[in-house]
Amino acid sequence: MKSHFQFTNKQRSGIFLLLLIIVALQCFYLYGFNFSKDLVPNNEDELNIFKKELDSLRLIEIENSKPKIYPFNPNYITDYKGYTLGMTNEEIDRLHKFRATNQWVNSSKDFQKVTEVSDSLLTKISPYFKFPEWVTNPKPKSQGYSNSYSSSKTLKTYAQKIDLNIATAIQLKKVYGVGEKLSERIIVYRNKFKGGFVSEAQLIDVYGLTTEVIERIKNDFTVKTPRVIKKYNLNTATRDELVTIQYIDYEIAKNIIEERTLRSGFKKLNDLTKVEDFPINKIEIIKLYLHL
Repeated sequence: MKSHFQFTNKQRSGIFLLLLIIVALQCFYLYGFNFSKDLVPNNEDELNIFKKELDSLRLIEIENSKPKIYPFNPNYITDYKGYTLGMTNEEIDRLHKFRATNQWVNSSKDFQKVTEVSDSLLTKISPYFKFPEWVTNPKPKSQGYSNSYSSSKTLKTYAQKIDLNIATAIQLKKVYGVGEKLSERIIVYRNKFKGGFVSEAQLIDVYGLTTEVIERIKNDFTVKTPRVIKKYNLNTATRDELVTIQYIDYEIAKNIIEERTLRSGFKKLNDLTKVEDFPINKIEIIKLYLHL
């Protein structure tokens, strides 16, 4: 141990110089250098504003994290959907039992009558109910001239009718209500497709033709030589196949697949009217491309 503490004069001078430098640096750090200019001033007002902004952002994040309710048809509430809406098991079972009889809920009042949910819950969820357009905006039955016309005119047989795919403008103008412009529009629309019409149901796409005039045309004309089209199985068609059908875009195709999954497959083509955002007024044309 003694050998570790024996230094030469030169070593002692070095140790002394090192200690002197250390002491000098400590003094400079404590007294000679002002660090106060680097410190952030403590402004209480700004700090309170920052805290309020932080709290508001936290509240927004909490609100965004809550489950969102999107418009839905209450006829297809599943157990999980009903649970998230705040319904009890008994209320959900009442709805399922009612739907099992092939009956439909067509209003908020019907929904409460069937499920017996409370007024407070109904007030909370009823704004999100979305019923088909044919329920919310039923079309009035056509009356007047068309009925008297159809009853007074003898209906032609299939053999007596003219093929709509080869009909001329002169032949079309013989129908009451079809003038020169409408007959031209029918032929122009027919010529848009190679092979012409698939069905006389496509007449609804001709601008200017009313329901009454179409019925008169269908009494004298029919599609005897329809153009060949590819049909898809509604219960197996993919989204990319569905979007090839006229009037079906990607959003509607997605809704069809979701509805199909919810129903475990469609039973009839007219069930498409229950699909969200489905173009009900074009269903007869869309059905031409589908089968079950």
